[in-house]
Amino acid sequence: MVYKIADNIVSPLGEGSRHNYQQIKAGKSALASYTPDGLQEGVFASLFSREQLCNFSEENLTKFESLVVRSVKGALESIVPAEKFDLSAGDVLFVLGTTKANVDLLSPDCKEGHILYPGECAKKISSHLGITTSPIVVCNACISGLSSIVLAAKMLEASFYKYAVVCGADVLSKFILSGFQSLKTLSEEECRPFDLERYGMNLGEAAATIILSAEKKESSKWWICGGTVRNDAYNITAPSKDGEGAYLALKEALASSSEELALVNAHGTATMFMDQMESVALERAGLGKVPVNSLKGYFGHTLGAAGVLETVLTMQSVDDSTVLKTRGFEELGVSGKIEICKENRETDKKSFIKLVSGFGGANAALFASCSNDKCNAAGELGGGELVIKHSVHISTEGVVVDGKNIFSNPDEKPAGCKEMLTQIYKSRIGDYPQYYKMDMLSRLGFIASELLLKEESDGYAESADETAVILFNHSSSLATDLHYLGTISDKDNFFPSPALFVYTLPNIVTGEIAIRNKFNGETSFYILNNRDEELMQQVQRASFLDRQTKRMITGWLDYTGETEFVADLHIVEKK
Repeated sequence: MVYKIADNIVSPLGEGSRHNYQQIKAGKSALASYTPDGLQEGVFASLFSREQLCNFSEENLTKFESLVVRSVKGALESIVPAEKFDLSAGDVLFVLGTTKANVDLLSPDCKEGHILYPGECAKKISSHLGITTSPIVVCNACISGLSSIVLAAKMLEASFYKYAVVCGADVLSKFILSGFQSLKTLSEEECRPFDLERYGMNLGEAAATIILSAEKKESSKWWICGGTVRNDAYNITAPSKDGEGAYLALKEALASSSEELALVNAHGTATMFMDQMESVALERAGLGKVPVNSLKGYFGHTLGAAGVLETVLTMQSVDDSTVLKTRGFEELGVSGKIEICKENRETDKKSFIKLVSGFGGANAALFASCSNDKCNAAGELGGGELVIKHSVHISTEGVVVDGKNIFSNPDEKPAGCKEMLTQIYKSRIGDYPQYYKMDMLSRLGFIASELLLKEESDGYAESADETAVILFNHSSSLATDLHYLGTISDKDNFFPSPALFVYTLPNIVTGEIAIRNKFNGETSFYILNNRDEELMQQVQRASFLDRQTKRMITGWLDYTGETEFVADLHIVEKK
């Protein structure tokens, strides 16, 4: 387990974790009605004012980067002098959880392309702060923030670092708002999580930071006792009806009897099917009598910030012996028998679970406690080496599986990705029509994973719960982002496609692989500033701390154009 030594929140309700907590305890919400430029419909959302953004602005940094820096600095300043550490030392990890980072700056010509790569954005932020190690961006859709905490905790437990600075952040833009509008998930009024008359979600922007230490400090009050990521293996946008992924995540994260829990802070987006799925998963996990709340009625869904922001606020509430009410909730509108908090209530318990779910079938759960004896021991990393069982390499030069060339480009010019992959699909797979709906990054990962798994002879389907999919790249989903941008750039020809928008999340490829093979293990997508094999292996080894993970499909997967792509994937086990 690891220890929290500092935190900070920057939101439209103000700065500081304590301030934000006091605001929502008093029932205040940052949600309001807006009509953003370029959109044909208004939205209810939680947005920073121009005055706030001007106040947060840092020289030579974008709006998103400035927001992250502001939150991280606020957390660092709250650390007591005796416990401060050297950011420039090689034992500090920076993890950034975000869905789209600087996507508000995306333009068709992309003249400042480096700004749009989340890994380079994270490097710029870490350099500004004085952190010298290579940062990791977690891009796991709506679970990105909580996934970032889970990853950071594992990296500390594996003794790769002594400290981790974790920030979850996102800012809203025409790109993001138009996409959610196309999905018909937004409410035209304030959201009502779990309520009978809920009509959809509100979105918000924020940055939240939590700083973790591998060693207990004098001021340490909170322990991160267990956290995990699981996949529904059901659908890239619709949650599993039986809540399988969320149930498995809750089951793994629960570190003591449910009677010891003050509450479960749920995702609670107020969408029809997500709230329903969560209620089923919570009841299945034996948590039907534990108080449940959602904080979306105060900030909206803050995307990559949500998991960190809501974890910090729940720590604040338990410190205050309070379970916060679910703003907007009146009457239960889900089938799962759960206890939604309608009003603030007192509690004397010192532990809670945070649950988040998102596109790509992703689910994450975390157990945090003020009581040390309620925490389970982490899995053992051990001294074993990672063993590569099978490998596939796909590039313009062709396809190589376990050292054997199975596809060569007969022409002198580089092979185009779409044509090459289609030929391989038709000749070697051919039984999965969903393939043709995928974007090119997902097609590339899908074909690579299919070729890998065809080399397996030990019945991988029988160990679906034990297989993780852990992928890395540099460009995120930039090629698909540009494609989607083309659908919203012309106000006279405005046709945002929901089928295209969902693929602007790079973790969708991990969901596609999980759905195809019914993998319920961890699925995660990480973005790096460059292809750093040592850092990738650290993440892979730390991921094996998950007690359920026995093997993983992992490696580098990047696509920026028809002649600019590479898949270097492996099936890896730990000796």
